[in-house]
Amino acid sequence: MDRETRFVGQSGAFLDSVERALEAAALNRPVLVIGERGTGKELIAERLHRHSNRWDGPLVVMNCAALPETLIEAELFGHEAGAFTGATKARPGRFEEADGGTLFLDELATLSMAAQERLLRAVEYGEVTRIGSSRPLRVDCRIVAATNEHLPALVDKGQFRADLLDRLSFEVITLPPLRAREGDIMVLAEHFGQRMATELSWPTWPGWGPRATALLEAHSWPGNVRELRNVVERSVYRWPEPGKPVDAIALDPFVSPWAPQADAMAGSPNGAGQSSEASVAGQSPQSGAMPAELTTTDLKATVDAYEKALIEAAYARHRYNQRATAAALGLTYDQLRHCLKKHGISA
Repeated sequence: MDRETRFVGQSGAFLDSVERALEAAALNRPVLVIGERGTGKELIAERLHRHSNRWDGPLVVMNCAALPETLIEAELFGHEAGAFTGATKARPGRFEEADGGTLFLDELATLSMAAQERLLRAVEYGEVTRIGSSRPLRVDCRIVAATNEHLPALVDKGQFRADLLDRLSFEVITLPPLRAREGDIMVLAEHFGQRMATELSWPTWPGWGPRATALLEAHSWPGNVRELRNVVERSVYRWPEPGKPVDAIALDPFVSPWAPQADAMAGSPNGAGQSSEASVAGQSPQSGAMPAELTTTDLKATVDAYEKALIEAAYARHRYNQRATAAALGLTYDQLRHCLKKHGISA
């Protein structure tokens, strides 16, 4: 877990989730943490542990998706020497390691049905049996599990055990995505920006310019806080004028006029044929509109700043060739000239 990262936010949806975690922390019961990637499920699990009466015990983390199915049970429950090829000595599992503390199972939905069955017994009876042994061991650990899947739907499809879900869902904490955390985008951007400026030994943190603010607020943030942090840190690191507010956002590090075209068309995460201008602005090339999640108190100024950033990005990419820029943006030459004059962009 990232020990340097702390909870930052002021929106009601975010604070409600944190408060729910604090209330559940004191109880010695399983907790499920649900949320999209990058919403902070690991941080909630850590808070549940640190604010419980097990705070001085171990916090053991296991990513269920990071191991092949053949090794998951050995990792969870341990094994005896000679239990399988390569098991030269006995090894305790994560349950034993977490005895007296908390076991955090990330990506819970990826567990096989066989592993789910053994996990059910461990949760229900507090006993685990190492692979290759017939002697059960008593363990005392609290289970916190996380997933980005809707587990009841997986139960309906026969992909997750209903009885295991019943045991693990004493409390369910669902984390809001960043797009639903009104007002938190710029709070987080300030926090991560200040930290990056300190890391780069900038004398002061100059803050964000209007174009950067408009782009940060307009993006839909599918990767949530993790994506925002990467974008902010990359943008600060690339900004050439530390004494002035950061006013350019590098949303997609793969955007380049020299990107391999065949690979970009076939496998780009932004979709075949998507222009770099759309990637820079965080806008779908088909939409032609700003995302619905944008919240602003001055719509005209925000739209103008957004349009100016798009034009400047395209203009720079096409080496300030006006006809090439106009073609890339779907404008006539005269329309582009009008936009350059409107936004005070040097021709």
